[in-house]
Amino acid sequence: MKYVLLIYQGPTPPLPGSDRWKALSEAEQKAFYADYQEITKASGVTPGLPLGLPKAARTVQVRNGKAEVRDGTYQAEGAGGYFVLEAENMDAAVALAARIPAARLGGAVEVRPAEQYW
Repeated sequence: MKYVLLIYQGPTPPLPGSDRWKALSEAEQKAFYADYQEITKASGVTPGLPLGLPKAARTVQVRNGKAEVRDGTYQAEGAGGYFVLEAENMDAAVALAARIPAARLGGAVEVRPAEQYW
């Protein structure tokens, strides 16, 4: 079965370019990238496209037949990225999600089965 792992960085993880990121040693920065690289090579994983930063997002909602657009993400923190995983079951997907750095650095990973409703 396929699962989508939605990565939410949250307010605390060190995002590249941020002050928290710059405060990390070069070794810590390399380890952060290495953790993500290792996950992209895991069996059954298809990395998602790289997403821009939340500040570059625009949210669109249609109200009374008219599109309303606002700057920023729909949810306060916005999704930082995603993986698609082919796994035997939800437990296997949760185990992989627990390896994603955002899950242990103040963010979260939402795991959803990929299903077709139409």
